[in-house]
Amino acid sequence: MSAKREKILESKARKSQEELMGAVTLENITSDPRSQTVPTPSLRRLPLYLRLLRDYQAQGRTVVSCTQLASDLRFDPTQVRKDLALTKVGGRPKVGYPIAELIAAIEDFLGWRRTIEAVLVGVGSLGTALLGYNFSLYGLSIVGAFDSAPDKVGQVVHGREIMPIGYLTNFIRQRGIPMGILTVPASAAQSVAEMMVAGGVKAIWNFTSAALQLPDHVLVERADFSASLAVLTRALAHGARSLAPTIPKKEVT
Repeated sequence: MSAKREKILESKARKSQEELMGAVTLENITSDPRSQTVPTPSLRRLPLYLRLLRDYQAQGRTVVSCTQLASDLRFDPTQVRKDLALTKVGGRPKVGYPIAELIAAIEDFLGWRRTIEAVLVGVGSLGTALLGYNFSLYGLSIVGAFDSAPDKVGQVVHGREIMPIGYLTNFIRQRGIPMGILTVPASAAQSVAEMMVAGGVKAIWNFTSAALQLPDHVLVERADFSASLAVLTRALAHGARSLAPTIPKKEVT
């Protein structure tokens, strides 16, 4: 065999190997749904499905159709099917989705099958309510509560002793806590958030009206009650019938 032909064959073999490795790499990356970019609207709908699926399971049901889910939530069936496809759980024609498997898949997809620890700062009315809420269903455990008010420090609220704000950064750092919850007045939000970041939190659930300025690596999710309220007040002010189709019949959040 000539040297020229050997080089051509070697080149083709190398190219085929590179293409194969590229395909394998791509398959490995995309086979896990959690590695894909997920549309935010779909991500926000998944907890709604999960809540309803748990209700179905409590009623003794074992399977559910996409059409039933869509009807109960007043969503488009096609959209529901696309959202559930993110979990890689397949439905059977004329039977539906296995509820237990779908619940487990959504919990795993959202990261709710393992517990994430968080600290809460600002034990006022809202902070107290959040401390009393059962977040264990959503993979969240609030392990520390902090406040700057001397009369609150030392009190026990829903099983947690309120600590002084000065302990916050070291508490986060020593325990490796990844998440902070802000329920302080807006005027204090930025400084408290910076204390959280200094301790090493990677995500902040912001219940204040403040627009936080933090490093890009810190995820910030703002819980804005006014946005949800606006849907209702708009409907009531301009005729509830006009917006009724967009509001689920039953509370599922």
